[in-house]
Amino acid sequence: MPDGPLIERNPAAIRRAVLEATTSGRRVGFVPTMGALHAGHLSLVEAAGDCDDVVVSIFVNPTQFGPGEDYTRYPRTLESDCRLLADAGVRWVFAPPVDALYPDDDATRVTVDGPSQRWEGEHRPGHFQGVATVVCKLFSMVPATTAYFGAKDWQQTVVVRRMVRDLAFPIDIVVCPTVREADGLALSSRNVYLSSEERQRAVALSAGLSAARDCWQHGGDAATATAAMRAVIGEQAIDVDYAAIVDPVSLEPLSDSTQGLPAIALVAGRVGSTRLIDNMLLS
Repeated sequence: MPDGPLIERNPAAIRRAVLEATTSGRRVGFVPTMGALHAGHLSLVEAAGDCDDVVVSIFVNPTQFGPGEDYTRYPRTLESDCRLLADAGVRWVFAPPVDALYPDDDATRVTVDGPSQRWEGEHRPGHFQGVATVVCKLFSMVPATTAYFGAKDWQQTVVVRRMVRDLAFPIDIVVCPTVREADGLALSSRNVYLSSEERQRAVALSAGLSAARDCWQHGGDAATATAAMRAVIGEQAIDVDYAAIVDPVSLEPLSDSTQGLPAIALVAGRVGSTRLIDNMLLS
């Protein structure tokens, strides 16, 4: 697609275009993003290439940022993002203005109880309500066949799956593996905030997750695996919000008696002023 994707800002227009494609029998893959694209996002676009057409949304969603968070300084790089997406063969980029999703008299929010309550839900009140609301709106505006999300935001994928099930959205959800730097750091648009010294320390997050996985796979229980994770992360003086071994579907903490069952390690912490999250399947 040498001329690049069509950049559409109007919700009615993108909905009409996607419906025309699906009605004609074409499968449309959808990758929702907040922009500042990196190789992790592009891996989702590549996975969506299994479909006939791909649409990528670029929208920094204000309702998922809490007071004092980085909404105003979150990277906005639409021009360079579109160049990357042109090389990836994307058909449409949906980049709506804020008032297209949140008009002045907007009064509706979507709340997903259960998997949204713990972890990020505790530390970022209202975050998942904002996520569920914007994804619900985007799925209505972009009625695609399949949507693609990254496993790095594991709790988000669980919340989205629950919303899709409960509200009977006619869309399949595909969760793709986390993409990491060579040293293990999970790719994130917020990594650009890290100084060179903070960048080196941030690797402790993935190293701690790996320690938990090794402990778990060698017969350790949840408490031992959690301690191994915290020990590695603690060596770099990262301010940890949470580090836990949980059920990958319910996100409830696992007790020591559940060793050997499916499990995922979750971690969130601040490296300097930058808050990062990561996770790793243990079994």
